[in-house]
Amino acid sequence: MKLLHAAEADFPTEFGRFRIHGFEWEQAGVREEAVAVVMGDLVRGDAPLLRIHSQCLTGDVFHSLRCDCRQQLELALAAVGRQGRGIVIYEMKEGRGIGIINKLRAYQLQDEGADTVEANEALGLAVDARDYRLPAAICQYFGVKAVRLMSNNPDKIAALEGAGVQVVERVPAIAAGTEHARDYLEVKREKLGHLI
Repeated sequence: MKLLHAAEADFPTEFGRFRIHGFEWEQAGVREEAVAVVMGDLVRGDAPLLRIHSQCLTGDVFHSLRCDCRQQLELALAAVGRQGRGIVIYEMKEGRGIGIINKLRAYQLQDEGADTVEANEALGLAVDARDYRLPAAICQYFGVKAVRLMSNNPDKIAALEGAGVQVVERVPAIAAGTEHARDYLEVKREKLGHLI
């Protein structure tokens, strides 16, 4: 496994002035990309706030109401901006790692009555195909040994700690849900063990 820090630039946003870093990662012949949006000194002081966010084209870009992804991303960016310190890692793992086209196929099955888990299973796909080795490697690149993780997903906690990054606090990422996302959030809690 090889992590390459590919690029870095100034990144002013409505949430504050960040630095954006591009990373490439290769494992078992598969290449992945991620960006880290960083504010402040990540090493000195208490554990910085960290959000690991998986790409959600439908939510992040098109403001879909079927999920709470965009709201969670904005909560994290705003929290880092207020604190003046932290990191948001944005992974290219659309649809819990199944890709945009398969995600749309899953949407179609959901329109017919399946929940998100049932739809992935009906398509012969993993319920959640993500792993979090790349975010852990990015934390290690920045010298971050402990974090306050903004997440509802216990798999992210386990993955970080398994890679030697201590999670000293879990900060809930609870967004105001919509009626369209109610079932989605319930499945995340009931079937995927999310801490909602």
